[in-house]
Formats: sequence, structure tokens, C-alpha cells
Amino acid sequence: MTVMTTGNTSRADANRRRILDVALAELLRDPDASMDQIARAAGVVRRTVYGHFPSREALISTLVDEAVAALADADADAREGVSDPAEAVARSVLAIWEIADRYRLLIALAQRTVTVQGIRERLAPLRAGKVRQLQQGLDKGVFSSPLPAQALAYVHEQMLFAVMEAVNDGLLTAQEAGRSAAVTVLTAAGVPASTATALVARVSGEERRKPGG
Repeated sequence: MTVMTTGNTSRADANRRRILDVALAELLRDPDASMDQIARAAGVVRRTVYGHFPSREALISTLVDEAVAALADADADAREGVSDPAEAVARSVLAIWEIADRYRLLIALAQRTVTVQGIRERLAPLRAGKVRQLQQGLDKGVFSSPLPAQALAYVHEQMLFAVMEAVNDGLLTAQEAGRSAAVTVLTAAGVPASTATALVARVSGEERRKPGG
């Protein structure tokens, strides 16, 4: 039996991380990038890439898992300590968009490779938090919708995907997309457009004034 030493394990982990980072960059640059292209860009042989990921689909699936984890962390951090449901939604969408923008082409790829159902399943924990957030707003009268919170969460999710596709197609600049998405999501929850626009502008301004913002 072959025993892998700590040094070998660390090197393998470092190679895997580098392959993932390079693959993300290559796929964002060229959605049709092959495993050979990714291996060359990562400075490793093709066999090394396949040693970590048996197929291009497995590599993309891993990147999608990482993207979803990053989205969940951004959402939780943005909502922490915020009691107003509308402000919580605004902060969440703006924070998520900073991550989602980096992954928008990858998500478009995943819709073909992982399937939309696969993405929905991965987003289930994040969606559950959204449902609680929306239900709180509906209970307080901050939101108003003919849809129950569970259905409204699906609408919000699909709206964000649609905004990503609009950016991908050049219909909207990535710079404006986050604020536009936040206003659109709030108005879909029944918040007046003028109120939603002012709230998002205030939250965006606060984020820009933060150190490193």
C-alpha cells in the first residue's frame, strides 16, 4: 500500500487549488476552454488535471459548488445584525452580486453542464434563508405579494439569473447590475420603486464608504 506523505498531500492540494483558480479564469475568458487549455494555463500536464477531476463536467461542478458556498457566506454576512427586512434584502442582493458577477459566465456554463435542477438543489440552503427573510417582511407588512414566501424566493432567484444573462448579453453593465437587481427584487416584493431605489442608493453609498469599499 502506498502511503502519501504530508508533503505530497500539501502539494496535491496546492495543485488542485491552482487548477480550480486557473480553470475559473480560463472559463470566464473562454467558456469553451478545454481540459488541455486549462492544464497548459495551470502549468501542469493533462494527466494531473484528470487526476483531480475525471471530466470537464466534474471540474465545472466543483467550481459551481464553491460559487454557491461563496454566495451563502456573502448573504449571511450582509444580513447579520440587520432587522429591517427590506434593508436585509437590499444588502443581501448587493453582497451576492459582488460574488455572482464573478461567476455569472460560470453559472451560464453550469446551466448546460450541471443542469438547472442541479443548481436549484445546490441553492436550497441559501433559498431557505431567503424564505425566512421574505416571510418576516410579509408578516410585518414591509412586503406585499400575492405569492407565498416560498414562491417569491424562487421569483427572486430567477430574477438574479435573468440579470446575469442580461449582463452576459451586453444589455446591462456589470457595474450597474447589482443596484438594478436589488431594486428589481425589492419592487417584486411589493416595495414602491421610489422607496426601493432610495434604499439601495443609501446602502450602496454606505458600502462604498467602508474601508476597502
